[in-house]
Amino acid sequence: MCLGFFRLTKKVDLYIYVAERYYRLTTYMPKPALYPDYKAMAELRYRIRCFLRFSENAARQAGIEPQQHQLLLAVRGLPDGAKPTVGVLAERMQLQHHSTVELIDRLAERGFLVRLRATDDHRQVLVKLTRDGEAFLEKLSLHHLQELQSAGLRFVRVLQSLLHESMPSDTDDSVTVSSNPSARIKHRKDNRHD
Repeated sequence: MCLGFFRLTKKVDLYIYVAERYYRLTTYMPKPALYPDYKAMAELRYRIRCFLRFSENAARQAGIEPQQHQLLLAVRGLPDGAKPTVGVLAERMQLQHHSTVELIDRLAERGFLVRLRATDDHRQVLVKLTRDGEAFLEKLSLHHLQELQSAGLRFVRVLQSLLHESMPSDTDDSVTVSSNPSARIKHRKDNRHD
């Protein structure tokens, strides 16, 4: 009988412990460090959409489809060391392989791109801008740069307001924006020595 009472007491203690722990977790739960700033997030989305609409219209006015412009830019702006293969370009464009091939075909027909075999692996096909493609992209990119210079500072301010709350205040990394609209965002590197 004494053993049964002991088991019952242990069960009751366990239930009380679980109930107290649940109560403490739900009642005294720490608030999340960040709350979504819906206005800033909506403004950021609006600014992105405005630029994308500008870019789409600019490409169409220049005589190509927006995704064709994006592909020309992807080929020209590949990171150092990346080969301009169909697979890499499909990833950069966030498209399926066959959709990227179709875009390449259309741009090759217009004389903006050529396909070449890789020297180290003849199975690999590389995509390269032609001189006409370079000239076309440069003209369209200068037009985009002008738009970024006029609207970019507002975009950066909204982005900084969102990132400000998520960036620890005691780090050495900071982002500064020059008042000159053609200046790029500068990142100050951490100067700590490991």
